[in-house]
Amino acid sequence: MSSLKKEHTIEERLELSLLYDFYGALLKENQQRMFEASILEDYNFSEIAQDEGITRQGVYDTVKRAVKQLEMYEEKLGLVARFKEQKEMAGKLRDKLEGMKSSDSSMEWEEIFRLLEKMEEG
Repeated sequence: MSSLKKEHTIEERLELSLLYDFYGALLKENQQRMFEASILEDYNFSEIAQDEGITRQGVYDTVKRAVKQLEMYEEKLGLVARFKEQKEMAGKLRDKLEGMKSSDSSMEWEEIFRLLEKMEEG
């Protein structure tokens, strides 16, 4: 995903936003500002360059470096992947509990406790 394009898909923007939520505070202040303006607020590089008093290429390079750093942090720490996994497990747990409203299956309870244990290990 580290290639920087003029237009990011919605999925790419969501993924970058999630990375930023977890690791954005680790970026330099100018990287945070320009990343937020470009990715989160959808300003183009020319608009950001004017606000920052630098060239369009300077904005591009700064945002590109920020994206690479965010991806590197995720590669090393894996917090976003762990978050997504726990969110998926919570959804499965919710579905199991919803399905158990009318049944009393001990196998269902075993699956629930297994999911809970995995979430606790997270």
